[in-house]
Amino acid sequence: MGGKARVGLSQGITRTLEDLKPVLDHHEGRSLVIGGIAVIARGVPRVTRDIDIAFCGADISLQALAAELDDAGIVARIEDALAFAVESQVLLLRHAETGVDVDVSMAWMPFELEATAAAGPAKIGGVVLPVAQPEDLVIYKAIAWRPQDQQDVERLLALHGAHMDLGRIRRHVRELGEAMEQDRLHELESVIRRVLGR
Repeated sequence: MGGKARVGLSQGITRTLEDLKPVLDHHEGRSLVIGGIAVIARGVPRVTRDIDIAFCGADISLQALAAELDDAGIVARIEDALAFAVESQVLLLRHAETGVDVDVSMAWMPFELEATAAAGPAKIGGVVLPVAQPEDLVIYKAIAWRPQDQQDVERLLALHGAHMDLGRIRRHVRELGEAMEQDRLHELESVIRRVLGR
């Protein structure tokens, strides 16, 4: 059933995940957990204070999704959240009960759709949710490439690299590379070679 979280999650995170579960279940096969929570679910011990999820953009309207999440107690955390989401394809939300931030992105790129289709169930804080596979998390993290993302990539490679399709990772990162700094691609290669030697 995927990796188990090795760190204790806050009660707020766990409560938020419980309220998100029915929404994700309703969009089974078209939604997944990404970000730090997914990294934890795939076996990397770390801390996170928010939740990142994604939905297939072609399968639902932003307005309908925002209303569905609102019914689950996940509400806008900025003014004109829908207008912002139309431009950015990201809904900036917050769990009303606990104050935990929830970032909801709409997946459109081929890589994101592959990741959604490949997501597998993992238990996070006692809640079973569809979670991005380690290989896809490496690609997501390579896109963001902040210091925490770099650490996550290294740890995911150390734990799961022997079973990853490195050719697929490199291909997707190269394809996304037009929008990324060239140095970042070299840095990712350096991490892969250092951790896996290939």
